[in-house]
Amino acid sequence: MKTFSLHLQDAEKNQQIDGLSTFVGEDESGSFGILAGHARMMSSLVFGLARFRIRGNPWQYLALPGALLYFVDNKLSISTERYMISDDYEEISAILQQQLVTEETEQQEIKKSLRKMEQELLKRLWEGSRDRKPLF
Repeated sequence: MKTFSLHLQDAEKNQQIDGLSTFVGEDESGSFGILAGHARMMSSLVFGLARFRIRGNPWQYLALPGALLYFVDNKLSISTERYMISDDYEEISAILQQQLVTEETEQQEIKKSLRKMEQELLKRLWEGSRDRKPLF
């Protein structure tokens, strides 16, 4: 059986896993699979779970908040902000769901803060334009 290598990289760590027989990921166009000998490719993975199999072993699940995938010469490289690997689908799904909720909450807070800053800026511009005397 032909195999390939997976090199995972995030902001804090690097990891290489050899002996992959299959990788399944998802990008904006949908799910796709990679086997040894696959043509060169690059894709942007979406937030969610990817999975891979080392030879005939059970699936390993890879939780990603999005990532850049590059495959060339039987080497699969995935670069992401962070990742987690588990062979327990239920556990990693729950963790991924919690991360999604946390990120959505953080995004809402950021949007709220930006709206407040925008309102303050507009208020100051308005007040500044009222206080100015006409040039003529």
